[in-house]
Amino acid sequence: MADSKKNRGASDRARIALGEAYEVAYWSKKFKVTPAKLKYAVKKVGHSAKKVEAYLNERKHLAADRARIAVTEPYEVRYWSKKLKVTPARLKAAVAAVGHSSKKVAAYVAKKKTAPKKKTGKKVAKKRVAKKKAA
Repeated sequence: MADSKKNRGASDRARIALGEAYEVAYWSKKFKVTPAKLKYAVKKVGHSAKKVEAYLNERKHLAADRARIAVTEPYEVRYWSKKLKVTPARLKAAVAAVGHSSKKVAAYVAKKKTAPKKKTGKKVAKKRVAKKKAA
């Protein structure tokens, strides 16, 4: 869209001008968001229509299914790893074990953290003593 009716180049069409009411209406309708959300997105990522569209798509994905962990999305893996205080690998293993539900994964991770560790110290100590006696 053009800020000036005389400038109609491709570089001007790829930018969103918030000062023009018709542009705000056009881009809001195109991205299927409210003008307020469009203005927030432009302030957040800049006036590039591609960047705003990518930002809005990411936001829609996050809002659509907050209780589901998508391990294919790196930003979700970072978010849930930090929130549950586990490594990304442990998070992915937990999702593989119990499914994508954030509640089930949180319960699984908490259960794994509190589970007692196997005691292998006695077996290792017995082997050392046996080696010393043999030598």
